[in-house]
Amino acid sequence: MGVEIRESPVSTAEFEEMKRFVHDYLEASVENEQAGGRMRWYPWHSAEYRFNHILNVVDLATDIAREEGADVEVTRVAALFHDVAKLEAEQDEHAAAGARIAKEFLDTHSDYPPSFVEQVVAAIEDHSYQGDLTDLPLETRCLIEADVLDKVGANGTALLLLRMGYESRSHVDAPEMVERVTERGQDARERIESDTAEAYLHRRLKRARWFREWLEEELAVVDAESET
Repeated sequence: MGVEIRESPVSTAEFEEMKRFVHDYLEASVENEQAGGRMRWYPWHSAEYRFNHILNVVDLATDIAREEGADVEVTRVAALFHDVAKLEAEQDEHAAAGARIAKEFLDTHSDYPPSFVEQVVAAIEDHSYQGDLTDLPLETRCLIEADVLDKVGANGTALLLLRMGYESRSHVDAPEMVERVTERGQDARERIESDTAEAYLHRRLKRARWFREWLEEELAVVDAESET
């Protein structure tokens, strides 16, 4: 009997199983969190937000990997697991913890090639790397770029606006909060290497600037009317 050769190491059904695992792991992390914790009342420390962020990064990383010639399967699986430990580990430890969780899952849920598992684990371990991205494998670079991009999109903008409520700030501070998104985008430009990610960043920054200008225009109208 010959050995079955699969075009992709991960089937659609297997990827869906991974998604369910990551979703449930995040939910369990919140449920197991003791009172207090690391500011769990902030929206980006919820299981709902974290899973949404992960799915956004999966989509972005997959697109970047495909355009830049990286291994798409390695990239998207690493993206799916990259923040699985975010709600139970400290910031400087969550990458290594997530890599361990991913390795255990991949080793026990199917007969994935060892080289595939090693590449996925390495990408997760290094996704918080702050050095030059050209020092890293292409798959890891795609993951890092996607992770950065999600923070400067509509998702990141909405979260900063939500933060105003948690900080008891007025809606008039909205333009300032949106400006933080553009500042993040400028910082992200220094981290991004690929043409594909740069194009994404350009579009997102353009939209954030437009939204800030829109806010400033309508707030100016409100201020003018209140003075009459």
